[in-house]
Amino acid sequence: MNSDQKKKTSDLLGICLRAGKAVKGFDSACESVKDGKAACILTACDASAKTVKEAEFIGEKYSVPVYGTALAKTDLGRLCGKETAIIAVTDKGFAEGFRKIILS
Repeated sequence: MNSDQKKKTSDLLGICLRAGKAVKGFDSACESVKDGKAACILTACDASAKTVKEAEFIGEKYSVPVYGTALAKTDLGRLCGKETAIIAVTDKGFAEGFRKIILS
């Protein structure tokens, strides 16, 4: 992911968080996925392998895409006020935006 993609991801995530369309933290994100509210899961680039593996397992089990970002836990923390490795996006429009940015 280049710096332009990182900035776009950061900007979109900031808007998503201000709109209240994201759930922060592993446990809360997993609950959102299990409740059918999550449209995608974002992982920090420095998330532990175990955390990423568990997020991918939950995502696969409930057919929710998991996207790895170039944002570190501290970057996510600055955006949402809480250092976290996992964020669940609960809006399909935002999820599609992240898909386009990350997979481009």
